[in-house]
Amino acid sequence: MNRLFVAYKPSGVGSNKFLSILKRKYGVKKAGFTGTLDPFAKGVLVIGFGSHTKLFRFLNKTPKTYRATLWLGAKSDSLDIEMIEQIDSVDEFSDDEVQNAVKSLEGELSYEPPIFSAKKIDGKRAYDLARAGVEVKLNTIDSTIYETKLLHYSHPFVTFEATVSEGTYIRSLGRLIAQKLGIEYGSLSALERLCEGQFYYDGEEALDITKSLQIKQNFYDGDSDNLKYGRVLALEDLREQKEGTYWIDNGESISIVTIKDGNVKYELGRIEKC
Repeated sequence: MNRLFVAYKPSGVGSNKFLSILKRKYGVKKAGFTGTLDPFAKGVLVIGFGSHTKLFRFLNKTPKTYRATLWLGAKSDSLDIEMIEQIDSVDEFSDDEVQNAVKSLEGELSYEPPIFSAKKIDGKRAYDLARAGVEVKLNTIDSTIYETKLLHYSHPFVTFEATVSEGTYIRSLGRLIAQKLGIEYGSLSALERLCEGQFYYDGEEALDITKSLQIKQNFYDGDSDNLKYGRVLALEDLREQKEGTYWIDNGESISIVTIKDGNVKYELGRIEKC
């Protein structure tokens, strides 16, 4: 089965475990997803079955929007409720103070990712090292925070939304909000991914892959058998000849090609539309 769709992962289950559940549900062997969610998090996962897993790098899946609840004063090495070890009582803030702290994150941001993350250190995952008791020090990373919104403040809980670039750690944003309020500790008690780019949950309905790609369509005016059998394509037979990556409609399938240095290279041959 070749299929692209959006699923909704519940909290309390890992992304890989959830994928196994979907594979059994639909009776498929080959499947994948984009953008791993932490086990305690819930929300949107873009799922591909069969050959559609090859499309992930061409999808329009950024920016991403998250909704999170920050627990002010809660200390956790994982920056979420999975490893709470201490809860400090903190003074209440005004709504304006919390609003300003949340909005201050907008723009280009450099920060430390959580030590319990999938970042690699000498080939090993940071969370594996952290769980083994190894001291972990990660380099700062850069993210773009397009927009933040304070949704609700009921002390000591701050619920906010953030629309961010790919690879942003929302747990770290929670820690930064706490620090901007002058609090040493802050951890997320809830996290939900609302969308990945244009992809929202819609009951696992199959997506039209031609409307899901972030690359432009091109048109091939040569012999259609060349596309059908994956033969070399001549640049002059393409209507758009500027360098870049494009998709071409073959009727029941698409091909993805890249134009570079006057040559046409297949990125993907024939991918069935459904």
